[in-house]
Amino acid sequence: QVQPVESGGGLVQPGGSLRLFCTTSGFTFSSVFMSWYRQGPGTERELVAGITNTGRYTNYADSVKGRFSISRDNAKNTVYLKMNSLTPEDTAMYFCRTVWRTTIFWGQGTQVTVSS
Repeated sequence: QVQPVESGGGLVQPGGSLRLFCTTSGFTFSSVFMSWYRQGPGTERELVAGITNTGRYTNYADSVKGRFSISRDNAKNTVYLKMNSLTPEDTAMYFCRTVWRTTIFWGQGTQVTVSS
């Protein structure tokens, strides 16, 4: 069974940093594109960052470019999201997403709250 599991969220002050983790199982991790999405209060879920199966190519939402960094370790079946210079606007539930055999799989999410 394909199951992404996120962790690493929490409460952080503006300007602070967090590193999110998404560990997966049930499929060949090294063959799939992985991505992070987020959904803030009263907003639609939006793409934050994506990374190709080898990790060679990445893409980012304009709102996080230069502050967030996505990476992966195929030996550990894990994708990471390092978030720096956090602002209250980054407050959201962060989700890991993948597509395996035409089916989209989401994790349960990890909450990130940026507040003083």
